[in-house]
Amino acid sequence: MIPLLGISLLDLGLPFARLLDAEEAHRLALMALKTLPLPPPTADDQRLKVEAFGLRFSNPVGLAAGFDKDAEVPDAALKIGFGFVEVGTLTPEAQSGNPRPRVFRLPADEAVVNRLGFNNGGFAAAHKRLARRARSTGILGVNVGANRESLDRAADYVEGIKTFAAAADYLTVNVSSPNTPGLRDLQFGAALDDLVARVIEARERVAARDGKKPALLKIAPDLSLTELDGVVTIARKRGIDGIIVANTTIARPRSLRDRAAREEGGLSGRPLFALSTRMLAETFLRAEGAFPLIGVGGIDSADAAWQKLRAGAALVQLYTALIYKGFSLVAAIKRGLVRRLEREKIGKITDVVGSDARDIVRAPWPV
Repeated sequence: MIPLLGISLLDLGLPFARLLDAEEAHRLALMALKTLPLPPPTADDQRLKVEAFGLRFSNPVGLAAGFDKDAEVPDAALKIGFGFVEVGTLTPEAQSGNPRPRVFRLPADEAVVNRLGFNNGGFAAAHKRLARRARSTGILGVNVGANRESLDRAADYVEGIKTFAAAADYLTVNVSSPNTPGLRDLQFGAALDDLVARVIEARERVAARDGKKPALLKIAPDLSLTELDGVVTIARKRGIDGIIVANTTIARPRSLRDRAAREEGGLSGRPLFALSTRMLAETFLRAEGAFPLIGVGGIDSADAAWQKLRAGAALVQLYTALIYKGFSLVAAIKRGLVRRLEREKIGKITDVVGSDARDIVRAPWPV
């Protein structure tokens, strides 16, 4: 009962947290994870196991980057039941990000708009924390970015690979945040080709010392299909190990009801689901099995996770839904996935990956 008690206490604070400023509520959630008793979770159903990027995941449900920006609570998050946790985005030097207010809840839409701008304490502080953790506690991804004022942003990513290769199980190159001016330009053409080439070269250089760690690319959901063609072509040519689809969107779906949708920044949560799932399926078909994908955007239930898997995700990640549904959502999604496997008489979760991708891309474009 003790593991459930810790998660229940976290979720009991949700109504109170929603009365606070969004960033203050987030700070309190991190503090709670540091202090509440959270013994290791029970073993996951064997049918949820996934092998991807040369790693073995006990279940396909991960915590997306953005929640634990400074790598303060990765092991506590793993105890909640996530199959993997991704920390960051981290930059070489500490930076405060954009001015407040910069995070806006959209309760009517179960969404969030943020324009944080890679606020974090920098590589050195996060690396110090990660170097102290026990490596046997679960799969950890480290998401790296570039400083706002950097003169060579590709060099910042290279430094991230070199810094965290020993501490991470995989590394994510985040070129898709909409909140650092010009950052998304790194997704295109020669800039992306140069960046990925330098990242892979750096990964190979440290492989003898730290092991060959998978390098993933995180892309925006706002790419045109022609732009997506270019991204996947470069990823395949340069040997990227996987793509995360997708980051927040600068688009505003017609369905949005909350006035905060007018705020500038990236939109996450339920309204992102249709667009990110369509981009996931489009990426899956273009990748042709060259590498696995992680599906992100609007996952708030077992059904949503199931749809991401069938669209082409080997693994899924969530964050925004935790704000509205609490940490017990993780266990609920896993239970729901197992029930779906049983109901449809499917042997294991990996058997459904990509099964709906072709049907999804034939549908009208989400608006």
